[in-house]
Amino acid sequence: MPEAGTHDGFRDAELPEERDVVAIAESMQALSAPSRLRLLYALRDQEAGVNELAELTGMTPSAASQQLRILRHLRFVATRRNGRSVLYRLHDAHVAVLLAEMRNHLEHAARGWTDPPARERAASS
Repeated sequence: MPEAGTHDGFRDAELPEERDVVAIAESMQALSAPSRLRLLYALRDQEAGVNELAELTGMTPSAASQQLRILRHLRFVATRRNGRSVLYRLHDAHVAVLLAEMRNHLEHAARGWTDPPARERAASS
């Protein structure tokens, strides 16, 4: 796992490169399915197998497995074998932060809260 400051340069960049924009769009598209979001939220604090995740999310094991395959391909989840079972977990802490930040954004938007423009923030610091 990289050190905490590893991503600082990415946050300061003007615009991401085109290949990064395409990858981000593909990842965000994966989050547009409520079933996949339910699976990710179910994995925030635990590892679980397909059957347990299906029960937690109200899905069939077949549907959960199909959605987990997509999330694994896009590296939102990782797996490990435990005997004959496969256990799923969030790929890394960034996924949990992404889920939390989206929820925070929705709450702020619903309340009409916005940040001041960047030039006002810069002037006040």
